[in-house]
Amino acid sequence: MTHDFADALVRGRPLVLDGGMSNQLESAGHDLSDALWSARLLAERPEAITEAHLAYFEAGADVAITASYQATFEGFAAHGIGRERAAGLMALSVELAREAARRSGAARPLWVAASAGPYGAMLADGSEYRGRYGLTVAELERFHRPRLEVLAAARPDVLALETVPDTDEATALLRAVRGLGVPAWLSYTVAGGRTRAGQPLEEAFGLPAEAEEVVAVGVNCCAPADVDHAVAVAARVTGKPVVAYPNSGESWNAGARAWTGPSAFDAGRVRGWRAAGARLIGGCCRVGPDSIAGVARALATPAP
Repeated sequence: MTHDFADALVRGRPLVLDGGMSNQLESAGHDLSDALWSARLLAERPEAITEAHLAYFEAGADVAITASYQATFEGFAAHGIGRERAAGLMALSVELAREAARRSGAARPLWVAASAGPYGAMLADGSEYRGRYGLTVAELERFHRPRLEVLAAARPDVLALETVPDTDEATALLRAVRGLGVPAWLSYTVAGGRTRAGQPLEEAFGLPAEAEEVVAVGVNCCAPADVDHAVAVAARVTGKPVVAYPNSGESWNAGARAWTGPSAFDAGRVRGWRAAGARLIGGCCRVGPDSIAGVARALATPAP
C-alpha cells in the first residue's frame, strides 16, 4: 500500500471503478441468498471472487472494490466462523483483488479499495437503505473499528467506506478510520437529494470535508438520476475529488432478497458527473462488466 492513490485522484483522467460484485458472481452461477452474501465465497470459493475482479479489470476498471462489504466479525460469527478465521477472510479479500490485478497483465496502474459496508449490511434486512439503527455513534464506531484495522493491515490502496445511509454512521466511520495509515473515501447512499435517513447533503458532506484521512467523497448504490446533484454538492462543500458509483436504478426488495424494476444505468451520463467534479466513476449493484466498459470508453473521451 502506498499513498499514490491520493495523487492519482488529482492527476490525469478520472479513474474507472468496477461494478457490482454480487451480480457478477450470480451471473457465474453462485448462490448468494444467505446473509453473508458475496462474503460467503471468501471462505467457500475465493477463486470465483478473483475471476469476478478480473472481469472488471479486463472491462477497463482501474479500481477493484473488495468482497468485504458484508464481512464483519459479527456476521461471520453467526455462521460459526471464529474471530481469527474471520480476520483472515477479510485480509484475503484484499489479496484476491491484488491477484486479479496481476493476472490482468494491465500496463496501467490498478488499485484495490477495501470495502467496509455499513452496520445495516451485517443485518441483511435492507436497513442500509434506511439508517438510524438505534445505536449511538460510539457503538457504531466500536463496531467498525476492528474490521477497519484488519482491512488496513492487509495494505489496500484505499478504504471504501461505502453505502453510508446517515450522518451518525458517517461520524462513526470518520472516527474509526483515524490513525490507520490508509486513505479512505466516504460515500453515502442517497435518495432525492438527501441521505437515505433524510439529512441534507450539505450537512452530510460537511462532516468529511476536514478529515485528512478522507481523500474522496461521494455517493454509491443510489439511482443514477440522483448522482448529478450529489456530485455537485460534494465537490462544492468539500473541495475533494468526488466518487460516484450508482446502482442500476432497480430497487432492492429485502424480503425477497432480489432487485426489481427496470435498469436506468447509462454510461453516457458519466461525462456530466466528470464535469461536476467526479474523479472515481463506476457502478454498484446490478452494473456489470459491459456497463463498466462503457464507462471506460466514455471517460477516455477528453473533456470539452
